[in-house]
Amino acid sequence: MMVIKESTGEKVFKVFNYSFLTSLGFLTFYPFFYVLILSLNDGFDSLKGGLYFWPRELTLQNYIKAFEDPLILNAFSISIFRTVVGTFLCVLLTALAGYALARKDLPGRGIITFFFFFTTIFSGGLIPFFILLRSLRLTSSIWIYVLPYLYQFFNIIIMRTYFQTIPNEIRESAVIDGCGELKMFFKIFFPLSLPMIATITLFYGVGHWNDWFVGAFFVADKNLKPAATILQKILSETNFEQATDTNRMNFNINRAKTTPEALRMAFLMITTLPILCVYPFLQKYFIKGIMIGSIKG
Repeated sequence: MMVIKESTGEKVFKVFNYSFLTSLGFLTFYPFFYVLILSLNDGFDSLKGGLYFWPRELTLQNYIKAFEDPLILNAFSISIFRTVVGTFLCVLLTALAGYALARKDLPGRGIITFFFFFTTIFSGGLIPFFILLRSLRLTSSIWIYVLPYLYQFFNIIIMRTYFQTIPNEIRESAVIDGCGELKMFFKIFFPLSLPMIATITLFYGVGHWNDWFVGAFFVADKNLKPAATILQKILSETNFEQATDTNRMNFNINRAKTTPEALRMAFLMITTLPILCVYPFLQKYFIKGIMIGSIKG
C-alpha cells in the first residue's frame, strides 16, 4: 500500500483547519452548554456568577418547578399534538401532491403547478388571513396550528422532483401486475423515497415545534398557547410569573430556592431538547435527502 507523504504546507493547513473548526464548534456549542449549566444549578447560587463549565450546586429543582405549572404542561401537550398530527398530515399531503404532479399524464398538471406557485408568491396579507381564520372559527380551536399549514409548495416540488427520478419501468411492472395508484404509492414509491420523506418530516416537525407566531398573534386563549409561544413570552417578560400568568408560580419560586432566570433556562432546555433528540435518528436520511435534492433540483 502506497503512502502519500504530506508536504509541510499541507500539514500546516491541516493543523490550522482542525484548530479553526474546533474553535468554531466550541463557540457554537458553548452558549447552549452554558444554558444547560444554569438550568442545573441552584438559582440563587447562579446569581453570584462564576459559572462557566459545570454546575456549582447541582439541582433539578428548576425543572421540577417548571413542570409544576399547569399552563406549561398544557403548552407542551399543545406542541406535541401540533407537531405529531401536523407533521403527519403535512408529509402525507405533500407526498401525495408530489406523486400526482410527477405523473406526466396528469390532466391540468401545468395549471395545478402554476396555481400552487402563484398563491405562494402572492398572499392575502396578515389581516385578511386573520379575518379568514376567525370566520372559520379556527382562532379558538387547536386546529389553527394544523389546517392552514398543510402543505408548502417548496416541499411539494422537492417531492415531485424525487419521484421523477424513480425509473418508470417500476411503475410499468406494477401496472402489469394489477397494482392500483394508492397501492403503488404506499407499497413502492413511498418506501423508495424514505430519505426525502425523512428530510421533509424534519422540515415540518421543526417548523411546527418552533413556531410561536401563530399562538402569539392569532390565539387569545392561554390554554391554546404552544410551548414555543410560552417560551417567547417568558424570555421577553421581565418576570417569569407574568409570562406564565399565574401567581402560584411566584409563590413556588420563593419557597423552592429558585429564580425566574433559572426557570427560564430550564424551560429553554425543555423546549429545545426534543428536537435535539430526534435529529440524530433522522440525520443520515436528512443529509442523503438534501444531497439528492441539490443534485436533481
